[in-house]
Amino acid sequence: MTDSVITRPDLTRGGASGFEDLRRAASESSDLARELAATTEQQRSLAPEVLAKLKDSGLFRAGLPTGLGGVGVPPAVILETAETIARGDASTGWCVSIAVTSSLLGAYVSPEAGQEIFGDPRTVAAGVWAPRAKGRKVPGGVVVSGQWSFCSGITHADWMFGGFMLAGAEGEAPVIRTAAFPKSDLQVLDTWHTSGLRGTGSHDSVADEVFVPDHRVFSVMDGPPAGAEPLHRFPVFGFFALSIAAAALGNARGAIDELVELATSKVTLGSSRSIAERSQTQAAVAQAEAALRAARGLYYQAIDDAWVAAQESEPVSESLRMGLRLAASHATRTAAEVTASMYDLGGGSAIYEKSPLQRRFRDAHTATAHFQVNPASFELTGRILLGLPTNTGQL
Repeated sequence: MTDSVITRPDLTRGGASGFEDLRRAASESSDLARELAATTEQQRSLAPEVLAKLKDSGLFRAGLPTGLGGVGVPPAVILETAETIARGDASTGWCVSIAVTSSLLGAYVSPEAGQEIFGDPRTVAAGVWAPRAKGRKVPGGVVVSGQWSFCSGITHADWMFGGFMLAGAEGEAPVIRTAAFPKSDLQVLDTWHTSGLRGTGSHDSVADEVFVPDHRVFSVMDGPPAGAEPLHRFPVFGFFALSIAAAALGNARGAIDELVELATSKVTLGSSRSIAERSQTQAAVAQAEAALRAARGLYYQAIDDAWVAAQESEPVSESLRMGLRLAASHATRTAAEVTASMYDLGGGSAIYEKSPLQRRFRDAHTATAHFQVNPASFELTGRILLGLPTNTGQL
């Protein structure tokens, strides 16, 4: 794939210049992911060659604090690398996005847990922070039972962060906590039989009376500890939504790539002209390009604005956090519309399972179902814009 690095103006105020090694690794991974996309989809997990490349590159762990081997990568650069990889294959880009988001929690866990989880430089973590399990206090830790759906990347992960409700003392309400589990403590169920993003291997995971020591139990809701680096003062729930959108944006760019390649070589039935020579194709591709560029512009501007604020000691404002969620939802849904347009232009060629455009279409419309960017996500930002009382704890 030519021109596989997705470029944009450096966000100089946010310090997103540099990190060329990561960008180069993302470009190489994107090319390999595209080449092996059919294998990744068929086996419902990353192709072994792709997984090895990503582990070697460190892209899965780009969100770690510097004390655990992180290199202080700004969020725009991290998300740009995931977008680039998704241009090659959406499932692969998605797995990078989710692993990086999980690595951010290296700043939230205790130093002991941080070394235990991320001390091995090839360790990968998955995570479902929603409290889908229940836990109770026991001497030295907690015992957790429950089942988490949508554990993206669990097939290649070594650890998983799972949210749970911790029972309070008598008369006290339960509280939301997150536990770090070695995957060996969990049962992974083969549940990921879906229309799209098949290669993410987002199976269910089950904890059955699993003991978790106190040093591996923490709160995401309380925010990072005092003195956290700017990357970890950047809104973590906003980053989560942005990570979904990064995969969606890259997938849409990949769909345009696939359509352009098809259009310049395919001649429609009963015509001597290629698809590219049809005025309908030309207008649709131009409109898709404009829509995708506009959505990306809003997306990276929102990231830049919040990143500048994250350099300060005060929490990032509600207005900027709202902007992140709005940009992420808009980008994901625009990306799906662009991908659908390219699929339509592909005509009969796109309906076959071997067609990259069909896979792009299915992947795009699986991404839009994610709760962080589904249609209901606009209700949250809309309430804020309308000045209505709104729970912004996970904004």
